[in-house]
Amino acid sequence: MAYIIHGATGAQGGPLYARLLAAGKNAVAAVRETRKAGGKPTIAVDNASVESLTNAYRDADGVFVHLPQAPEPIRIQYAQNIVEAVRSAGPKRVVISTSGMIVDQPGTPLQAPDDSAIMVLIRGVRDSGISHAIVAPRLYLENLLLPMVFEPVKAEGVLRYPVRRDFPVSWSSHLDVAEVAEWLLTDMSTTGVVGVGQLPGLKGADLATGFSEQFGRAVTFEALTPEQFGDLITPLFGPAAAGVVGLYQALAQAPDNLIAQDTSAQRLLGITPRSVSQWLAEILKGDHQ
Repeated sequence: MAYIIHGATGAQGGPLYARLLAAGKNAVAAVRETRKAGGKPTIAVDNASVESLTNAYRDADGVFVHLPQAPEPIRIQYAQNIVEAVRSAGPKRVVISTSGMIVDQPGTPLQAPDDSAIMVLIRGVRDSGISHAIVAPRLYLENLLLPMVFEPVKAEGVLRYPVRRDFPVSWSSHLDVAEVAEWLLTDMSTTGVVGVGQLPGLKGADLATGFSEQFGRAVTFEALTPEQFGDLITPLFGPAAAGVVGLYQALAQAPDNLIAQDTSAQRLLGITPRSVSQWLAEILKGDHQ
């Protein structure tokens, strides 16, 4: 019996994979290229192949799933394939990360559309009858490590990001998501959506204060427009930058980007996310455990 971890060699699944291995769990990386796992336990999986997914999930104690970045029609096909494999293989537990997509605010403009890949995945797993939980972060602190964001902090003492100064966000890190996902994979008593992120939400000045505490120098926050941010990231992101700009344009029309208190990891599991300063200290030390 094993825990099958999608994206175990990447930013989202990697911290969870490391936590499970450190805890002595039988964790297996579900990856396209097994050589990238550095000799750790792996199984070859192709999201485009229901057969490979079914083989990976069969007899599993749990499966951690997040949909990779790809054009939405491809993501929808991946979601449908994963659902079919879950139904066929019948793993004991499935934990889905929304990767920041909003799935718990129905009736609002920020809610992921019903026909989106993430909703197809969630609805399909729910209807399968398999025990499941949904890890629902909002914005990732790791976004602040992008070179066009992080370098000006170090060089100028200015944190520039495309949210309003007065816009509260339930920020969290991949490390926080991994901690919650580990709990949900190994303890099946909690089902449904579990929000991950700071409550109360952090505003721009709060982020800057966290950087100031870690670097021992004054850091201020400067709000960018989504379009200005798009200009900065396009050389790195290419065509994918348009989707990022669209996200922040939508957020610009919202009052906040906050998880719900009632379904928060703080309330349901007693797990509080790292502060900005704590997260920075952990990242900069290279200690992801």
